Amino acid sequence: MITAIKGVRVRRAAAVAVTAGAVLATGALTAAPAQAVATPTIAAKTGFVMNNANGAALYNKGMDTKLPTGSTTKIMTANVVLSQANLNLDAKVTIQKAYSDYIVANTASSARLIVGDKVTVRQLLYGLMLPSGCDAAYALADKFGTGTTRAARVKSFIAKMNSKATALGMTKTHFDSFDGIGSGANYSTAKDLTKLASNSLKNANFRAVVKTKSYTAKTITKTGSIRTMGAWTNTNTLLSSYSGTIGVKTGSGPEAKYCLVFAATRNGKTVVGTVLASTSVTVRAADATKLLNYGFARLG
Repeated sequence: MITAIKGVRVRRAAAVAVTAGAVLATGALTAAPAQAVATPTIAAKTGFVMNNANGAALYNKGMDTKLPTGSTTKIMTANVVLSQANLNLDAKVTIQKAYSDYIVANTASSARLIVGDKVTVRQLLYGLMLPSGCDAAYALADKFGTGTTRAARVKSFIAKMNSKATALGMTKTHFDSFDGIGSGANYSTAKDLTKLASNSLKNANFRAVVKTKSYTAKTITKTGSIRTMGAWTNTNTLLSSYSGTIGVKTGSGPEAKYCLVFAATRNGKTVVGTVLASTSVTVRAADATKLLNYGFARLG
């Protein structure tokens, strides 16, 4: 009787051991906790990623280092425009020769706006954020600045950009241009730009623009006819390469190198981040991909 009971116990123990071994082999009991995910290495000089829900930092590499921002500056341009009281997105702006001359003088990225055409504010926002049009940025600054001269209006618009930065707690940021082509005093940090992106994404119109891969504007010519513009393609390649991407904006330049402010949503969770001074267009996307993967892994 006693021997039989012992035999049952031995068999049960052996079965438990076999089951446990099988579980361990499949990894069911050894899944690494989220906080144990290996921290990625990126080529960018600085990087920052946060949980959009509460602002909690998920990754940091030199997040408070001040660096040139290139066209990621245009996130603030869009933010200021979309923050205007009683904004009419269908209001028309006539494209001035000054905007075209500015593009030529600075060899700047362009939405290829045609002098004399009437373009809506909504279309200018797409021209600003997709092909990174500095002509669109100039038009918006001229439209939404205040003053009797174009120079005064642009100056006041840039002042609005800096006021908004202060209001958002972007303590290590300063803008001296509406598009990132400044005079050496246009800088921010990976953390500040991430904070700006998070705030901007609260606006439905901003979200609609920055998640768009391609947009074709129909403008009104001097003679009143309709001009179908060439399609504007979003320079943010993550929209095609990373599932769940919802924005935000690229930037580049001799001083800024290659920058990207990015955001993605998966399983109801949104991660927002920035890489500044990466080494190429391809590498900045790879850097952002690593940081998004890491961010989501940290969130679990």
